[in-house]
Amino acid sequence: MSARTKVILGLVGAAAVGFAVGMLMAPETGADTRKKIASTAGDWGTSLSDLFSSAKDGVDKLRRRGADLASEAADRYSTAKESFS
Repeated sequence: MSARTKVILGLVGAAAVGFAVGMLMAPETGADTRKKIASTAGDWGTSLSDLFSSAKDGVDKLRRRGADLASEAADRYSTAKESFS
């Protein structure tokens, strides 16, 4: 896990804890508070899902680019080898 990912997950975790404590300290009924927590947790779950999907797409794009570059390098090597033979 990269340092950037750890920081993002740490911030999300800290925000979740802060939100939960804030909601528990709010002067509302328990039912209203639980509804808000459930709604917010669902929204955060969707956001995290989108974030991980975006990260996966980025990794796939980098993998394809690396494969293309490796193939191009192999082609250049073959061409250079043939020209020296």
